Amino acid sequence: MLLSIFKNEFLEVLKPLYGVEEALSLFYLSTEEVLGLSKVDIALDPNHKLMGEQKTLLTAYKERLETWEPIQYIIGKTAFYGSDFKVTSDTLIPRPETEALVDWMVEDLKAEEIKILDVGTGTGCIAISLAKHLPKAKVYAMDVSKKALAIAKENAALNNVKIECIEQDVLALEGFTDSFDVIVSNPPYVRNVEKKEMRPNVLDFEPDLALFVEDEDPLIFYKKIAQLCASAMPKKLYFEINEYLGKEMLEMLSELEGRAIEIKQDFRGKERMLKVKF
Repeated sequence: MLLSIFKNEFLEVLKPLYGVEEALSLFYLSTEEVLGLSKVDIALDPNHKLMGEQKTLLTAYKERLETWEPIQYIIGKTAFYGSDFKVTSDTLIPRPETEALVDWMVEDLKAEEIKILDVGTGTGCIAISLAKHLPKAKVYAMDVSKKALAIAKENAALNNVKIECIEQDVLALEGFTDSFDVIVSNPPYVRNVEKKEMRPNVLDFEPDLALFVEDEDPLIFYKKIAQLCASAMPKKLYFEINEYLGKEMLEMLSELEGRAIEIKQDFRGKERMLKVKF
């Protein structure tokens, strides 16, 4: 079969679900993974023929995408902050918004010899990216999920950096067992009420443990981490936050008297990052 014919079939099935642009993006991600061909390669070879095994695999990708399974889980990896990261259904898929948080930290901390703790590390994307771009830093990664920490360790090896992994439920923590200069966290912050805004590729496939909090206490993780920091007194605390709860975050953190708090917008102009200086 010609790849151009398969492309038409692929888009015919997936455009009604994802729209034209996203369906095209999914097609090129699939062909790059299966065929090793870029978008430019395909444009230069419009009569490229699919071998039997290639067509079988691409068809399987298409069928899984029809169920809304994320392409990152299908191919088993994603790009984040210029590096590749393994992802599985045990880990949240890293988002571009989180890259902005990492970028902010790298700019802030690039000349410092510091110890950083990433709370709720998941794939390890924040911790590992900081370890790669802040060579003077010693980075620790905490998560309640043993399976997520196993993926974080694999990703550290994949990216040739060293991080120290800690299996711990931060909500059960009475105090940090070590001293850290910087704490960062992208904890669960999506309220159940927000589920109606979300697509099946998130709701049906990504781990609830890493995403959702109860409507009546949506800042539960932020409160706990702020409480721990009030005692531990790191130099800086960074959060990724719910775009709808910036005001509530400021009110909650105002209890940390005398602290400088800054909220920053992401590339979409949404309040998504916060920094506390102690």
